Parts: sequence; structure tokens; C-alpha cells
Amino acid sequence: MERENMWKQYSPEQLAELEEVSSRYKECLNLGKTERECVALAISMAEAKGYKNLKDCIAGREELHPGDKVYAERMGKILALFMLGDRPLEEGMNILGAHIDSPRLDVKQNPLYEDADMAYLDTHYYGGIKNYQWTAIPLALHGTVSKKDGTVQTIVIGEKDDEPVLVVSDLLVHLAGEQMDKKASVVIEGENLDVLVGARPMAESGDQKEKELVKAEILRYLNENYGIEEEDFLSAELEIVPAGKARDCGLDRSMILSYGQDDRICAFTSLFALLETEKTSRTACCILVDKEEIGSVGATGMQSRFFENTVAELVALTVGESALKTRRALENSYMLSSDVSAGFDPLYANAFEKKNTAYLGRGLCLNKYSGSRGKNGSNDANAEYITKLRKVFDDNHVGFQTAEWGKVDVGGAGTIAYIMAGYGMNVIDSGMALLSMHAPWETSSKADVYEGYKGYKAFLREME
Repeated sequence: MERENMWKQYSPEQLAELEEVSSRYKECLNLGKTERECVALAISMAEAKGYKNLKDCIAGREELHPGDKVYAERMGKILALFMLGDRPLEEGMNILGAHIDSPRLDVKQNPLYEDADMAYLDTHYYGGIKNYQWTAIPLALHGTVSKKDGTVQTIVIGEKDDEPVLVVSDLLVHLAGEQMDKKASVVIEGENLDVLVGARPMAESGDQKEKELVKAEILRYLNENYGIEEEDFLSAELEIVPAGKARDCGLDRSMILSYGQDDRICAFTSLFALLETEKTSRTACCILVDKEEIGSVGATGMQSRFFENTVAELVALTVGESALKTRRALENSYMLSSDVSAGFDPLYANAFEKKNTAYLGRGLCLNKYSGSRGKNGSNDANAEYITKLRKVFDDNHVGFQTAEWGKVDVGGAGTIAYIMAGYGMNVIDSGMALLSMHAPWETSSKADVYEGYKGYKAFLREME
């Protein structure tokens, strides 16, 4: 049952559409490098398509009807969008769910220090990373600083060509004999992922003698340009991410190289699919969530009650408050847990089982189960649901493949699928294959971006 490479069958018209979708996707990757940026971008795109804030509908006691488009967000980090279908909500929704957080370095709350006339920001890595991959590459600072006067300052440094970048230094190879003998997991310790931010002492004035002049110069810069004082780090959310734009990859331009494609490759194509869907029988939904990389915890993770509460509000604005109808709406739903798959890499073939793995260029991946070592932590989708999906994809000429996470005893991963399955709904993991997943720069196939986009549109429109 080997699946064919999708590039072999595209018409000129399809290739043109593929490139258009890929270009939009790359632009979204450039504008959305943090969860806050992704939510803000998605809301602006949704409002341009006529979506209304659910809070405004609730405040105005506005009754919602089929065809209405609404969104709800929480803390600027989790977002759910709905286009109401012709059928009652209690009969279920077609849901696309993806996460918008990605592995990165988070700046600590008391981060700025000076050592040997160099200033650093202390960090705590977020999600599963190989520490050594984050050294000696250009990095950017993205985030939000909340100040005591009530103002909130957004910061992005290192993305424009005329802006400075930051870096985590590494030991020169000439002195690295002992370092090179260490295991890869400890060759760079987490506490050594501190970001170099300056090396120029502030000019002393008068009799004032600063002990840490480089640190003082960094604080002067932050205060003059952003109105930030050192204590404002206490109420800041600052993320260190790779600097630079998404780029075409390969001499044939068949791939995309970018930071954050896990899982924004699924998030943005899911968003495109919903915003381009105009009329459906069942309510169509796209949910973009935070905190998946650390267990889907917290107020903005999938384990929160955000989605359940939002559906309850929709039920109230359509047929009146009903806890039972809310539970029915969730249980009767179909969901694609839109998350990426481990792409087969022939350079590391020993980690994969070739008959049951995801390949770049062969379309959307269906993972019946994820988890690790005996399906631990997995949602195991049932056969009848997969049959329905096969028909929808085949009827709409969507290229798809099935996959697992490498060899049975090698490792594995989890997604938000099992959380949503807890409501009793049908859920399956469905995303695109990536090379170098969780690295600062990940690689995808434009063909998979295109097939995923097509598959998500078909799912929202035709899944019954």
C-alpha cells in the first residue's frame, strides 16, 4: 500500500495553487513566531472574513444562526473559531485542532547579569529540545512586558535586516576535547543556554561608578527604547527564537525551511481551511491552542475548560443554556488533531519502520495512534471513523498516508488528541511530515502543505 509522491501528479494549475498556499503559509510563519503573535494574526485574518468576537455577542445577547462566524480567545494564547452549520450544535461539529506553541528558550524572571564584561539573559528552555542545536545561531527576542502603570509593551528584536541578533555561544573546537567526549544530552547543559546580549560598557559620568557597566548599558537601551526597567522582567513573557524568515529549501524549491513548523504547519493550514469555508451542514471549528509542548496544561492549554466553556456559550446563544446539549455537541463531534508526524530521514533510517512511517511529499498523514512504547498516552482512533475519512479524502482527491512514530521501542510522542477524545468524540491525529522536528529549523514539503490544506477543507465541508 505504498503511497505515491504527490509531485508526480500535479497539473500546472495545481502547482500554481500549491505555490500560492505555500507563500501564504511562509508569510504566516514569519509573522507568528510566538503563541501570542499567532493568535493576534489569526484574529486579524478572521475579522477580515467577517468573524465576530463571541464576547460581544454575549454582551449584546445576540442570538446566533446558521452561517454566523464567531471566535473566542483567552489570554491572547488560545483561540477557537466557529462557523455555525445548518444542523443544531448538539449533533456535533467538525473540528480542526492544532497547537501554536513551539520549542524555544524562555527568558527567566530575574535574567539579566554581567560576567567578564559581557551581559547575558538567563533562560529556561521550553519543550523538548536538543540543547546543542541552539548554540552559535542567530536568535531573536519576541515577547510582552506588562508594566505597573498598566501599559503592555510588545517587543520584537532581531527580525529586521538592520536589527541586532542575539546568540548562545559555544566552546571553540580547539579547546573542546573534554566537551566532545560528553553525551549529546549533556554536551550543552540547560543552565548554559544563556543568551549573549551585550559587551559594551556604559560611559561613566562624573563621580558615578557603576560596578556592572555592560549590564547598565543594556538597561539604558531597554529603558530608552521600550520604557522598561529591570524590575519589569518580573512581569514579562519573553521568548528567544531563531532569527530569520521561512525560506524555500532545495534547489528545486520543493521544501520549506523554517522555525516553528511543529505545529504551525497544521495550525495555519487549518486556519486557511476554515476561513475559506462558507457553508456547511455541521458547525465547522478551528481551535489553536497553547502549551502542547509541555503537556497541554494551564489556562491556555487543551486540558483547560476553555473549549468546553466556549461551546456552552454557543449553545446558549443558539438554543438556550443546556449542559446536556453542550455535552452532546462535544460527544457527537469529529476532530482532526492536526499535529505533525516524524518524516522518514534516510540518514537516520534505523529509527524508522519503513512500511509504517511518514514520507515527505506523500500527503497528509493519518496517525491512528501516537504515544510511545506500547501506545502509552495515545488516542487510538477507531476503524469506522478512519473509513469515513478515507472516503472524504478519496472523493476530494486528497493525497494522504498513514504513519507511526518510528520503531515501536525507539520512542514516540503525544498530541492533544487523547484530551478531546475524553469527551467521547471521534479523534485522529492528522498532520504533515517534518524533518528535524523540534530543531531550530525544521523542513517540510510544499506538497504536504498543499494536501493538508485540501484535506482540512474537505473535512470541514463534507464530514458527516
